[in-house]
Amino acid sequence: MGSKKVVVFDYGFGNVRSAERAVARAGAEVEITRDLDAALNADGLLVPGVGAFSACMRGIREARGDWVVGRRLAGGRPVLGICVGMQILFARGIEHGVETEGLDQWPGTVAPLEADIVPHMGWNTVDAPEGSALFAGLPADARFYFVHSYAVHDWELPADSGGTTSSSAVPRVTWATHGKPFVAAVENGPLWATQFHPEKSGDAGARLFTNWIETL
Repeated sequence: MGSKKVVVFDYGFGNVRSAERAVARAGAEVEITRDLDAALNADGLLVPGVGAFSACMRGIREARGDWVVGRRLAGGRPVLGICVGMQILFARGIEHGVETEGLDQWPGTVAPLEADIVPHMGWNTVDAPEGSALFAGLPADARFYFVHSYAVHDWELPADSGGTTSSSAVPRVTWATHGKPFVAAVENGPLWATQFHPEKSGDAGARLFTNWIETL
């Protein structure tokens, strides 16, 4: 079997080069592009994101990334969101009192972190659920690199619901704490996402990419 093909979706917001290098090191063939056919037909689609929720949403809509993500998930094709690329998968984001619609793959609101020190910048452990494929093979004290001022503090999808992306897979939610607990990662059928940056998280992040690629 040949190597898996991953497209890093280039919509103007995200560390596309570092993501490309990390995925390539994990053994996949990688292309950075905003070409819709390539994004639709790749084995895996990686959606990065840095900066403001509203700007990322504007960029992804202009590049028709909302359509690509929706089409892929409707067909059970894997998508991985990173940092703001994870946040925009939720229903809405609130920044400076302004609410912006997200891609609404999951219910929930991205809101300012509730902590004494913001942004949350640096290494942190996570609390991954039993049976996680994303964190398979990693110790419970593995640390990941975070840079963010906003997060989802409440997981609003019922535990017995498969979610909008899959009628059969129960979502697995990973948490981290900075001031108050927040969603650090989600696995929901073909849609996976991390609030932290696996491409900046050393060996632990490399293992995450390997785990994802092995599911493609």
